[in-house]
Amino acid sequence: MGEIEQRPTPGSRLGAPENSGISTLEHGQKPPPTPSGKLMSIKIQMLDDTQEAFEVPQRAPGKVLLDAVCNHLNLVEGDYFGLEFPDHKKITVWLDLLKPIVKQIRRPKHVVVKFVVKFFPPDHTQLQEELTRYLFALQVKQDLAQGRLTCNDTSAALLISHIVQSEIGDFDEASDREHLAKNKYIPQQDALEDKIVEFHHNHIGQTPAESDFQLLEIARRLEMYGIRLHPAKDREGTKINLAVANTGILVFQGFTKINAFNWAKVRKLSFKRKRFLIKLRPDVNSSYQDTLEFLMASRDFCKSFWKICVEHHAFFRLFEEPKPKPKPVLFSRGSSFRFSGRTQKQVLDYVKEGGHKKVQFERKHSKIHSIRSLATQPAEPNSEVPKQAQQSVSLTLGEGSEPPGGQSCPQGGDVTAASAEDAERQRGPGPSRSPAGSARGDGASGAAAEEDEELIKDRPQQSRPRPPQPSTGSLTGSPHLSELSINSQGGTAPTNAILSPNLSPDTKQASPLVSPLLNDQAGPRAEDEDDGRRKRFPTDKAYFIAKEVSTTERTYLKDLEVITSWFQSTVSKEDSMPETLKSLIFPNFEPLHKFHTNFLKEIEQRLALWEGRSNAHIRGDYQRIGDVMLKNFQGMKQLAAHLWKHSEALEALETGIRGSRRLEGLCRDFELQKVCYLPLNTFLLRPLHRLMHYKQVLERLCKHYPPSHTDFRDCRAALAEITEMVAQLHGTMIKMENFQKLHELKKDLIGVDNLVIPGREFIRLGSLSKLSGKGLQQRMFFLFNDVLLYTSRGLTASNQFKVHGQLPLYGMTMEESEEEWGIPHCLTLRGQRQSIVVAASSRPEMDKWVEDIQMAIDLAEKSSGPAPEFLASSPPDNKSPEEAAGDQESEDDLSASRTSLERQAPHRGNTMVHVCWHRNTSVSMVDFSVAVENQLSGNLLRKFKNSNGWQKLWVVFTNFCLFFYKSHQDNHPLASLPLLGYSLTIPSEAEDIHKDYVFKLHFKSHVYYFRAESEYTFERWMEVIRSATSSASRAHALSHKESHVY
Repeated sequence: MGEIEQRPTPGSRLGAPENSGISTLEHGQKPPPTPSGKLMSIKIQMLDDTQEAFEVPQRAPGKVLLDAVCNHLNLVEGDYFGLEFPDHKKITVWLDLLKPIVKQIRRPKHVVVKFVVKFFPPDHTQLQEELTRYLFALQVKQDLAQGRLTCNDTSAALLISHIVQSEIGDFDEASDREHLAKNKYIPQQDALEDKIVEFHHNHIGQTPAESDFQLLEIARRLEMYGIRLHPAKDREGTKINLAVANTGILVFQGFTKINAFNWAKVRKLSFKRKRFLIKLRPDVNSSYQDTLEFLMASRDFCKSFWKICVEHHAFFRLFEEPKPKPKPVLFSRGSSFRFSGRTQKQVLDYVKEGGHKKVQFERKHSKIHSIRSLATQPAEPNSEVPKQAQQSVSLTLGEGSEPPGGQSCPQGGDVTAASAEDAERQRGPGPSRSPAGSARGDGASGAAAEEDEELIKDRPQQSRPRPPQPSTGSLTGSPHLSELSINSQGGTAPTNAILSPNLSPDTKQASPLVSPLLNDQAGPRAEDEDDGRRKRFPTDKAYFIAKEVSTTERTYLKDLEVITSWFQSTVSKEDSMPETLKSLIFPNFEPLHKFHTNFLKEIEQRLALWEGRSNAHIRGDYQRIGDVMLKNFQGMKQLAAHLWKHSEALEALETGIRGSRRLEGLCRDFELQKVCYLPLNTFLLRPLHRLMHYKQVLERLCKHYPPSHTDFRDCRAALAEITEMVAQLHGTMIKMENFQKLHELKKDLIGVDNLVIPGREFIRLGSLSKLSGKGLQQRMFFLFNDVLLYTSRGLTASNQFKVHGQLPLYGMTMEESEEEWGIPHCLTLRGQRQSIVVAASSRPEMDKWVEDIQMAIDLAEKSSGPAPEFLASSPPDNKSPEEAAGDQESEDDLSASRTSLERQAPHRGNTMVHVCWHRNTSVSMVDFSVAVENQLSGNLLRKFKNSNGWQKLWVVFTNFCLFFYKSHQDNHPLASLPLLGYSLTIPSEAEDIHKDYVFKLHFKSHVYYFRAESEYTFERWMEVIRSATSSASRAHALSHKESHVY
């Protein structure tokens, strides 16, 4: 950098070539000419606590010094960093890159300038370089030690365990305790030492780069990650703290966030003396513009915070550096400050273009050598900016907003927000979006169009997709740590994967915790890379069957945690559930969670040996899974007592809800949480469903293996064990499935008094058109073994269906009447007191209804007589005066808490009933039973109709729906895609896919392509999705569902 003092860089000490890329310059630009004149020496404190001296001309702008530091570190992504120092008033400020250094640092000999992280992206996978992630990890370590990054003890211990793994390597208790005694990572560390050591034991085999990645994965979820608090007061004089982040401006009280103003909501930022002003965009429902005012300690404090806000807004929201304002002719008003440097988009584009070479670097505190591979060719891009992004910003400028970077700043300074995009959506690289045409929904809540929007809105920027690889590590036993993604396995290694010196790429152990979606970009990739990676998998079908056990077990564990962790935590905060009910539910689920955590660990260890990636020198005969399953299924027999209790727990919970308004409200509110992606009572039946999945997998293995195979005997013995358990619990499961479905339907209906009674069975629900004086009107029909209900969708906030009438099946007759009424697919149903004419949407739909209604009529005729009335003539009013008075008081209490909740998120808006209504189709209890058997989860690559790239997602299929996650570690899905009404096909030649194992889902204008990793997984996904897109026959029902008295 001109006359800057030459010192050995971390890269040059290891013999690496000099890096010609300057972090804050556009690709192809040259460094600015260094001003001549007297040099001054400035001490810079690096993130590893070392100090370096740099000599720069006195008249040089701050940009020259920052570039010098980045060159010294061979740092490509230097734009995320900045230089901070205490000014003459002892206020810590950022070095202005455009002003001369001498005007900012008045006594450079007595000032130490700190090189620190300035901009914290929402997702650490947007950091493409290992060196950048290492520096971010050092920043997290520093923030922990200084008390800036506050978190609970478990999170702190987990963070420190990754730091220890990075610094001293694999677990050794004596070395761990000695290292922790010498190094204090957090105040009051001694109390956490045992936890740290326990967590460190789970990280064996993790490289320093992987430890950095996981450290940032955990840290980014913490509320105080990247937060720098600025003391202030509100209008009432209450002490608060302000902070700025990539999403907008945050308000804290102590260390608790109490409010947030996203960039999309902010119209203007300004300051007047000590007052910091936020002007918000007008609300949709009001005509006024709200201005918020905060009082800070002084004008300097206020201006310093305003500058940081301007820079964060420009870096994360703009596509390019704002242009300087024209100089005023006579006099100026306000601040001339502007953001200088590349925006995040420009940084990502620069790295994507590959205008740099990866070099080695040195980890000061680590005893393990980490190497950045010396690439001879430009690196593959890890991110891709959608073409729609540029249009998005230009189209979303709010009315009256000015172009970014060109505003005047009256009486202090202001900045106008550049976009009115959704606050949660991150501007920047991301997977390609579906075309505008497919953004129009089909009316179904949670249907394809909404699913597109949700994924675009919630997901961070992602890397290129790669075929998923089986995992190799272990799982921790604590469900309460699931939000921190503790040692969940199954990701692929990062693009910049760090290879240990003694391991070749082929035998490299995969990163234990790399999140597949976080590390895989929805961009195109080379064919040879795909093929090369796929060939490394074992080709035996048995391997992929075993892998299915692993992937579905992960989902099953997450489902158990909904009860053992999330629901239990919610219940413990409120005194709404009786102790007897608690003791019936949670003690019977926790042993299962512990058992299956260990079971998953054993399966993943076996898969790692099978692939030859873990302990490759101890091959042995590990290419089998039957022995692991046999041992665990024999141990599972000891848990049979807990499994028997689950039906009792389900019944007790529903009884408790019926008797307690508070418990009903608690469960309803819990179902609105994202983590409860299915009805709550469904999770209580998951352990019974899982037994059937094991049975199916073992049947496939036994069918695949010849009798002479070494694994055949164990698989057959394991199948015998699990078949015995399924046979014992099958009757209970069938009964409970019907019980659960009746209670679920009760929540969707208004006007039903006693839907759940002994002996009643659900048969089918769906949309039919009913002929009335006004013509054909869409109605929702519910068929039971004794009555047929018809309803219309209510306009209430709860989205329930209002019952209009009932037809008892006893004595009913049915006849086709297309010719009589001139309506296609028409039926006349004649009851003893009422007759109705209905029409189906298609002939197949009509045939399903005819078959099921006739069967239900036959069952009703065989019963003792007509079923008793169970419907209210109107929404339930026909109670005794005493009951009505008691209920009225409870309803008032309930409505107080319900009102605000319903305004935020309508209840029961995406159930199967609503999907059938919008898709104009039907589903039977037989279909639900088949869906229970056909659950599947795993990694898939997804592509939209008009996009070029494939996006890797963790996909869970259950309950006729695909749920999409960034990775299997996530606690809740990003979006869902109900499959009823979709058609499943294989792409034609004209669609120009040219990939193996691709299937297509199509409904109206919505088209999705999904790509599996192998022929077996492709066939399995086709099989289970076909079960959701085409109804099962009644014969299938009789084959697996013996007659049970409910």
